[in-house]
Amino acid sequence: MTNRSQLSTFNSQLNKGPLWEKSFAFALRIVKMSKHLQNEKREYVLSKQVLRSGTAIGALVREAEHAQSKADFINKMSIALKEANETNYWIELLHQSGEISEESYQSIHSDAQELLKLLVSIVKTSKERLNNDRP
Repeated sequence: MTNRSQLSTFNSQLNKGPLWEKSFAFALRIVKMSKHLQNEKREYVLSKQVLRSGTAIGALVREAEHAQSKADFINKMSIALKEANETNYWIELLHQSGEISEESYQSIHSDAQELLKLLVSIVKTSKERLNNDRP
């Protein structure tokens, strides 16, 4: 069982770290892209999908800061990883359907890939640590 001080140290690694900052910056980009799609392209369905999944990543990272256990932390990060993967899908669909330019796609896709890599690493490492802590 994880005690409170261990959990506090475990979660404090997220505070204002690279994932915390990048997921928030990515959410801002997604909000701006969604507004552009709605206002300029009159595209509402896909823009709302990418808005929901793209902003959920950072929200889940923030939730994980106050996870109740290591397992809860892993669960929240795993869901953030799923949302990042889904966001990548919507971005690719927006690009392939001609709703966003090649330049916009390359830029935001690169950021999405970076988030995916960070989340995969955190989930993998956290699971290994959890398994090593078990008798």
